[in-house]
Amino acid sequence: MKSDDGTVYMIRGGAAGEGSDEWISPEPAAEVIVDAVAAATDLDRDDVAAIESYVDAADLRAVVGDGDRESITFDVENHEVTVTATGDVTVA
Repeated sequence: MKSDDGTVYMIRGGAAGEGSDEWISPEPAAEVIVDAVAAATDLDRDDVAAIESYVDAADLRAVVGDGDRESITFDVENHEVTVTATGDVTVA
């Protein structure tokens, strides 16, 4: 999903189960990814440059926006990050 200004949005993986009545608000993909990197590493949010420094926005949009790809993997500060079309972000 993307906005008119080109920002890519996603719903965090596992945020609500199928059939849930809970409202889930999409968040900018960059924020979700940076949060995942900070939570899985010893990096602070400020240590991570803009996501566009690590992955092409069109490639990310193909996964979380357009659904053309199932996943994408890229490096963020020497950590492998995988983002899936379902909104899951893993950091190794």
